[in-house]
Amino acid sequence: MDYLLLVINPGSTSTKIAIFNNDKLLQDQTLKHDVEIIQSFPNVISQKDFRKEVIINFLTDHHYKLSDIDVFVGRGGMLKPIHNGGTFLVTQEMVDELTIAKYGQHASNLGAVIAFEFAKELNRPAYIVNPVSVDELEDISRVSGLSSIEKTSVFHALNHKAIAKRYAKSINRDYEDLNLIVVHLGGGISVALHKNGRCVDLNNALGGTGPFSPERTGTLPSFPLVELCFSGKYTIDQVKKMLVGKGGLVSYIGTANGLEIKKRIENGDEKAKFYLQAMAYNVVKEIGGLYFANSGRIDAIILTGGLAYSTIFVDMIRAYINPIMSVEVFPGEDEMRALAEGTLRVLNKQEKLQVY
Repeated sequence: MDYLLLVINPGSTSTKIAIFNNDKLLQDQTLKHDVEIIQSFPNVISQKDFRKEVIINFLTDHHYKLSDIDVFVGRGGMLKPIHNGGTFLVTQEMVDELTIAKYGQHASNLGAVIAFEFAKELNRPAYIVNPVSVDELEDISRVSGLSSIEKTSVFHALNHKAIAKRYAKSINRDYEDLNLIVVHLGGGISVALHKNGRCVDLNNALGGTGPFSPERTGTLPSFPLVELCFSGKYTIDQVKKMLVGKGGLVSYIGTANGLEIKKRIENGDEKAKFYLQAMAYNVVKEIGGLYFANSGRIDAIILTGGLAYSTIFVDMIRAYINPIMSVEVFPGEDEMRALAEGTLRVLNKQEKLQVY
């Protein structure tokens, strides 16, 4: 059966939109929004009507009507921990939680809300696929070392799952039969152990643990961090911004831009090269921890995300790992296709629809 899918992926200052006929991309566009306009809204959910108008205009510009769409797909936002990844029907309960930002403010919250409102108007279904709150951790992976704090799962679940499945298909295997370490390399870095189709251990990529990234600190020494927090020099929001946004490479060399860093290294900037090497070293340590946590029973190590386009950075990682096993590289993060593919697997009855 043919399905016309509208895929909606809101970002902080952009809205990505795509139309698929089954798995064939017909139209896509990233619509940038003026920062002043976005900042004029008091919160994320108040941007809803503005974003809906942008999407309607996109459809009109490409000669589609809302009624032409069979299925609406939104980027999953900040939801309660979801213990089975996959594709979910958007429900009123989910929309209500995203509307009040029960589990956190994020632009992606708008994806499911807008998809649901469009779909409800036409009595058609709306779905989300592998939101960031997918939580398949084993109990032993949750233990932090302090009884009042439990490790939680926040990572690039959509791209992790899509790339893992794509790799499995490329070798004619089922994702559920493989043990993989998938590394998403972007503004944030998440490293996860995929064990028989479940992400059983990983670093919290948002203000949590693991390697530092282009703009996030990852794990920090505890005592110096506590002293910084109680120094009286910073507010809680300023500290959080240091950890996510102004940490990582931004803190050391003043930029998170991969192309700029590459150019600086090619021009002999040893400082930039050193800290990029340090980031690769930290990523490898995270990979190594998960490798031995599964007793070395790993079918593949996979690098993905925007930074996987950086051959210099990928080669730094490979230099550590290649003596043991090869590294597979799937650069980029095709979120729109991942959202469409996840929805189609349910529509074509290749996967079971998950319940929120």
